[in-house]
Amino acid sequence: MKKAQSVTLLSSLLLLAGALAGCGNASAQSKQQTLHLMQDTELQSLDTSNTAQLTQWNVLQQSMEGLYRMNANNKVVGAMATKVVKPTNNGKTYTFHLRKNAKWNNGDAVTAQDFVTAWRRSVSSTSTSGYSYIYEGIKNAEQISAGKKPTSTLGVTAVNQHTLKVTLSRAMPYLDKMLTMPAFFPQDHKVVAKYGKDYGSTSQKMAYNGPFTVKGWNGTNDSWSLLKNKQYYAKKSIKLDKMTMQVVKDSTTAHNLFSQGKLDDAPVTGVTAKGVQSDKHLKHVKKAGTYYLRLNMQNNRALRNQNLRKALNLVLNKQSLTKNVLSDGSTPAYNYVTPSLATDPTTGKDFGTETQSKDRYDVQKAQKLWNKGLKELGKSSVTLKMVSEDTTVAKNIDQFVQAAVKQHLQHAKVEVSAVPAKASGTAVQNGNYDLTYTLWLADYADPVSFFDILTKNNPQNYGHYADAVFNQQVSAAHGKNATNQKAYWQNMRTAAERLNTTSAVVPLYNMTESHLVNNQLSGVTYHAVGENDYTRAYFK
Repeated sequence: MKKAQSVTLLSSLLLLAGALAGCGNASAQSKQQTLHLMQDTELQSLDTSNTAQLTQWNVLQQSMEGLYRMNANNKVVGAMATKVVKPTNNGKTYTFHLRKNAKWNNGDAVTAQDFVTAWRRSVSSTSTSGYSYIYEGIKNAEQISAGKKPTSTLGVTAVNQHTLKVTLSRAMPYLDKMLTMPAFFPQDHKVVAKYGKDYGSTSQKMAYNGPFTVKGWNGTNDSWSLLKNKQYYAKKSIKLDKMTMQVVKDSTTAHNLFSQGKLDDAPVTGVTAKGVQSDKHLKHVKKAGTYYLRLNMQNNRALRNQNLRKALNLVLNKQSLTKNVLSDGSTPAYNYVTPSLATDPTTGKDFGTETQSKDRYDVQKAQKLWNKGLKELGKSSVTLKMVSEDTTVAKNIDQFVQAAVKQHLQHAKVEVSAVPAKASGTAVQNGNYDLTYTLWLADYADPVSFFDILTKNNPQNYGHYADAVFNQQVSAAHGKNATNQKAYWQNMRTAAERLNTTSAVVPLYNMTESHLVNNQLSGVTYHAVGENDYTRAYFK
């Protein structure tokens, strides 16, 4: 309580001093148009073909553009493509005409070959991004990712310098939304040829076709800049001259930097967030994301047992988590798919709400299920290895889970390992964990964006969930039912029910970010789906 009061008092004092300090030196920034931002994990790469990470995508959202982009009204509009096109051939052929005035920051023209190069690299069986699956539906993509066909057979063709043809193996009604994602951004094929495997390993070994260019990232440092791209086709709509980004893992540090005018937009959590809920600079940003526990279900791991997974879900008081631990406006999650992501058109109901699990916090039932699971495994006790990133919020979640298990489950223990993002990611990819705290932020506004990564052969299915019923439902939704609205949404509901029944994951909370925002900052688009867009921001 005392800490929360001191935070509020500090904010009040800063407001009173606003005329002198301008809270974030807004008056000075208004002239310079420099925006100071933070990321909560390290930047590992700028190459979307070999890495898929939230910090990376946040950076690329400001410095790159695909065929389409989402505007301030969350509407898909043309970007590198001159307009949003309608498919032909029963929804299986798209022909995009690229802007003839679109250039990379080095002066190269943005061409159809840049998309061909990027997509072939990303769908390749040697790609390590974990996102090759997102191309499935494009002709031959699945076979290429499996190493059964060469990348040259991918259904993407440069008809000429400014015409791109995409051929699908099945209709994909949601493709327009997908094409706004960084996974589908182009890559300057000349720059890729120049740097090879080192492409994107530093900010210099890249080319940028978006509003800003990245400068000063050497591949390991925790701060870098983004400068206005003079070659950007719509540069007149960009008012900022510069953005700076730095890695800040601790909410108290983020708050202090904001108070000192060194950050203009600072997401905060936990005690810090609780102390600023009445601050006039606070902005709640609801995102279509679910924070959850990924569970390792490999045969040599205890959580392959369904009853242990169910027990773990029931022993966690998610109301207490959001109210007392996070305190940032987040709400308890009882479903893998976030509420407000999409409306089920066949029922008129919010999908995430209509399909949520009925299971709630129940310690007695959890213990019974745990005992049953131990008996089925022939074990007297189980120690679970929890691996997570070394951010403040991740550590708080670790402690919450560890304490709940210790207090309420006999014959159970959680050992925590909090390490930098790269190390935790490696541990998860190698299967050296039992549970890990993670986030899925929807790539596009459809439940299948959540479901895809839990299908059996998906490269991001690091929990090794393999359920035949679930896989069948998602496969049918992508295939024979893709254009049959009633059947498609029945597939979605059945898939959601199956995840709940089998406890495929342990949902924790729905994503709501508490941002401390400079009151002179305007023009930011906080997308519910995808990354926040600061490219059209400015200081009043």
